[in-house]
Amino acid sequence: MDHHLKHRVMLAGWVAWPGAPLALVSALLFGASTPFAKLLIGNGLSPWLLAGLLYLGSGIGLGLVELARRGFAFDFGEAPLRRADVPWLALVILFGGIAGPLLLMVGLTTTPASSASLLLNLEGLATMAIAWVAFKENVDRRLLVGAMAILAGAVLLSWQGGPAGAGLGALAIAGACLCWGIDNNLTRRLSASNPLQIALIKGLSAGSVNLILALALGAHLPPLSGLAGAAAIGFLGYGVSLVLFVLALRFLGAARTGAYFSTAPFAGAILSVFMFGEPLTLRLGAAGVLMAIGLYLHLAETHDHEHSHEAMEHEHRHVHDAHHQHTHGPNDPTGEPHSHWHYHEPLTHRHAHYPDLHHRHGHTETG
Repeated sequence: MDHHLKHRVMLAGWVAWPGAPLALVSALLFGASTPFAKLLIGNGLSPWLLAGLLYLGSGIGLGLVELARRGFAFDFGEAPLRRADVPWLALVILFGGIAGPLLLMVGLTTTPASSASLLLNLEGLATMAIAWVAFKENVDRRLLVGAMAILAGAVLLSWQGGPAGAGLGALAIAGACLCWGIDNNLTRRLSASNPLQIALIKGLSAGSVNLILALALGAHLPPLSGLAGAAAIGFLGYGVSLVLFVLALRFLGAARTGAYFSTAPFAGAILSVFMFGEPLTLRLGAAGVLMAIGLYLHLAETHDHEHSHEAMEHEHRHVHDAHHQHTHGPNDPTGEPHSHWHYHEPLTHRHAHYPDLHHRHGHTETG
């Protein structure tokens, strides 16, 4: 079969693969971390200190994975972070790892839990709005309805008879969500690079800053069992989840990844039913139906039109598909998948696609 025809046949299948599963598993891990973290807070652990321990646990855990990778000389074929990525990574850490948790903690001191849980749903909305407005990711009515259905399910899930106590605290929580929305979109710019490296650096940096601030404000470290628990939750719910989130950004863009990730509260709520014996309520069922409708609308997306790729150079993990028909130099890797700096010739073709690394073009009309 002709190579380009084979590529067209492959893309005629489920175009959401593998981005959608990566985003959903990322949401599952993050959502599952909430009820487990609740156990630690129930034992008297400061929320701010816990945030620092979770981030630090993710960084340390991923650091051990990286040491094991080097010890076994295993190569994922990922592109390393370069000097040009440092400013973007610094902004990711500043907005997502420091400013976001700081504003959240400020907001929680004066805002009822019912209002806070509702306001935290603004992160998904902020992520999608920034992606669509600032970064011009394509969206049509179907995707917008799907995203709103997912967010409506999350709002319904967290509704507790509020909102009440709106004021500066609520504004601070909304600001935290805006910071995380900015963080998600900035991380999209780094998604071609090694996601393990990104999550490792963010975890260690954000964890250290939040831990120092919490201790400076009088928080006390928990016993060893509490530290171990926080480290394990942070590694899976923050570290591994972030690695998968970055990979999803690579394939889906920020808006769609943010929509899938908004299902995280549902995963946490379902797990709480089994962990704490919470009842299966009509509200939980209705939220699940809304999220299922939204997920269906996103998973069934077909975005197919003739588009042009401008000439460009970049570095990322790839195989030699229809978008990678470059030649190799003597020092370039041979096995696939692999990563090296490569050049893309201008190309015009048509196939189903998402706003991934190679399809961040403009649109004359939505569709």
